[in-house]
Amino acid sequence: MGEGFWKKAVKEVGLAAALGTVFCLLCEALLAVFVRAYALSEAAIIVSNLALKTAAAFAFALIFVKGERAVFKGMAAGLLCLLLTTLLFGLIGGFHMTPMLLLDVLLCALAGGGGAAAGRKLRKE
Repeated sequence: MGEGFWKKAVKEVGLAAALGTVFCLLCEALLAVFVRAYALSEAAIIVSNLALKTAAAFAFALIFVKGERAVFKGMAAGLLCLLLTTLLFGLIGGFHMTPMLLLDVLLCALAGGGGAAAGRKLRKE
């Protein structure tokens, strides 16, 4: 693990988290249209938010995280994506700290690590 490792790791984690956050924002905007049109329940909205964040953490870690220590970089990307989306959604709709945040943290970390491991396996690194 030389100097190049850390620079590459920060780039991979940042890119995966940033694009995952943009994906979540776009999907949430689309979800808002469905909520308005079909009057979805609060439980449905919470579950869909959880699923979107977890899917983004998995997919973007799968695509962008490569090389050695991919699982840890993927976990970092998933957690950073969760942090960014939580902050942005908090700025838009107000901060609401709930016990679901712990589940969010666990799922995003596991999904990011799993996505990075799957990506590494698919690329046969």
